[in-house]
Amino acid sequence: MTEPFKKSTDSLYIIDRWQKEAPGLTAGFTSKEGGTGLFNGLNMAFHVNDDPDAVQKNRRIIGEQAGIPADQWIGCEQTHGIHIEHVSKKDRGRGALDYDSALSSTDGLFTDDTGVLLTLCYADCVPLYFYDSEVKRVGAAHAGWKGSVEGIGPAMIKKWKEAGSQLEDIQIVIGPSICGDCYKVGKMVVDKAAEWFEKNEMKPFFPVSNEPDTFYFSLQTFNRDLFIKAGIPEENIQMTRLCTSCSSDFFSHRRDEGHTGRMMSYIGWKEWDHESH
Repeated sequence: MTEPFKKSTDSLYIIDRWQKEAPGLTAGFTSKEGGTGLFNGLNMAFHVNDDPDAVQKNRRIIGEQAGIPADQWIGCEQTHGIHIEHVSKKDRGRGALDYDSALSSTDGLFTDDTGVLLTLCYADCVPLYFYDSEVKRVGAAHAGWKGSVEGIGPAMIKKWKEAGSQLEDIQIVIGPSICGDCYKVGKMVVDKAAEWFEKNEMKPFFPVSNEPDTFYFSLQTFNRDLFIKAGIPEENIQMTRLCTSCSSDFFSHRRDEGHTGRMMSYIGWKEWDHESH
């Protein structure tokens, strides 16, 4: 499987194939390198008690590198749920340079407009990226264990079908998150995850030896499995090998024991490029 993410700067991993195939599309994931503030890195989140001015500075840096200025971004108050908002240019600036104006209780975004950057923050949860090459629709979702087992990925697919997308036109990238070798969960989580599978199906979790009722769980593989169950062709799904816990390039909530910054996923169309194609 080809790695979908390519490091383009110290601060940025881009979805290389999408950006090559679709001029004007910008999509990627930030590292922790190159910023300033409380966490001595490129923290992109306002809600982790960092200096707001430092976070704004970090966001403006990424705005320049991603090609869509920070004041055209849309951000959310993420609550590990499955609420998804269909946003447009009128929402630009919400949650972009402050937290108070962010879309409340929202973990997924999609848009049909250009000149809008969809943004979500992470420190081990799974970033999901969506792109419809026919109608130029783009989307993003934040999938921790709760959002994953509650089905935020299939929920986005359902909304896109209702909005006119065809399953065969939807492309998906599953981004950097904690990997199945680093992520341990309890029985409650795997019981919820198992509800998506038939009894004899292969499941993306297995017991940890000498730790009763504890399991290794690959959230990345789990989300891929749910997309396939939702009807997305397997060849339309790319999945990264990058782990936020294994790699020193990233903040990690588990590795850093909760005191850490956040990376950001982003996707959008650069206005002038998209309109000319």
